[in-house]
Amino acid sequence: MNILKPGRIRIYDVANAAGVSIATASKALNDTGRMTEETRERVKRVATEMGFRPNAMARALLSNRSFTVGLLTNDTYGRFTLPLMAGVSEALVDQGVSVFLCTIEDDPALAKVHVDAMLDKQVDGIIASGKRIDRRLPVDLSNLPIPVVYAFTSGPEDAVTLVSDDAQGSREAVRWLVGLGRKRVVHVTGPESFVSVAERANAYREVVGVGGQVLHGPWSEAWGHEAVGKLWSTPGETPDAIFCGNDQIARGAVDALRERGLRVPEDVSVVGFDNWEIVAAATRPPLTTVDMNLKQLGREAGRLILALAGGQAVEPGIRKLPCQLVVRQSCGGIPPG
Repeated sequence: MNILKPGRIRIYDVANAAGVSIATASKALNDTGRMTEETRERVKRVATEMGFRPNAMARALLSNRSFTVGLLTNDTYGRFTLPLMAGVSEALVDQGVSVFLCTIEDDPALAKVHVDAMLDKQVDGIIASGKRIDRRLPVDLSNLPIPVVYAFTSGPEDAVTLVSDDAQGSREAVRWLVGLGRKRVVHVTGPESFVSVAERANAYREVVGVGGQVLHGPWSEAWGHEAVGKLWSTPGETPDAIFCGNDQIARGAVDALRERGLRVPEDVSVVGFDNWEIVAAATRPPLTTVDMNLKQLGREAGRLILALAGGQAVEPGIRKLPCQLVVRQSCGGIPPG
C-alpha cells in the first residue's frame, strides 16, 4: 500500500497512518516515552515513507516535555478566545502539542488553582488571553518556571504580548468609506474606558479630520439603535456613513436606519468592527466589518510559545498584528479583488 501523500505532511498524518496518537508518534520520532519497540519502529518507518520532516525546534521541545501548552483566559463567553485557540491549535498540532484550556472568570483564587494545575501537568508554556487588551488576568504569571506569551490581554513590559492593530483596522475602514464618496462619516463606538476604543477613535479622526463626531456607549445593539435616534434627532445634516466600534452596535444601527425608511447602503453606509460571523452574516444587508484576525494572532502565539519553550531568544514587547477589512453589502462599493 502506498501511503505517500501530496503536499505537506503533518505529524497527525503520520499518527493516523501508523494507528497511534499524536503524542505517541511524537515520542516515537524523538526516541522518548514508553512503548513497544515494534510501535516505535512502525511510526519511524511510516514517517520516512510519507516524507515527514519534523521541525528541529519542536523536536528539541518535545523530547523532554509534556506535549501540552496551557491557554488561560477570563473570556468565559469565548468571543475572542475561541478563534484565538483555533489558531493556537493549528500552530501546535503539527508538532504533536495539545492545548489545555482553562477559563478563570475574574477570580484570582480560581486562576491560581488553574495555574497550579497547569504546572502539575508540566505544560511546556502558557498562553494568557483575555477579553480586552488593557486589562491583565487576575493572576501573576511573571515568575513561572515556564515561558508565557500574552495574546489579546495586557502583559508585563518584559513579556511577549500580541494584540490586533486597532488603529490600522480603523483607518482602513474609514478610508474605504471616504473612498466611496461618503462625506459625513460618524463613529459610534463603545465605552471611553477601553484602550481599543480610544485607538479606533483616534484613527477615525486622523482620516476624517476635525469635523469628526464620536458617540460613546455600551457594546450593544441597543446602543447602536439609540445612537441612530440621537443622530437623526439632532438639527443639521445627517450622516451618510456610520463606522461602528463593534458588530453588535452596527447591527443595531442598521435596524434603526431601516425603521426610519433609510436604505443601507444606498442612503447610509454602515461598517462594523470584529467580523463576528454570527452577527455580521445575519445582518441585513450582510455587514462590512473589520476582522481582527484573531486566528492568525493565535497561530503567532503558538509559534512564539514553541520558540520560547525550545530555548530560542524572542524579543519582548507588544506586537501588533494587522486587521483586515471584510467588505460585504452594508457599505456599498465593490470588494477589493
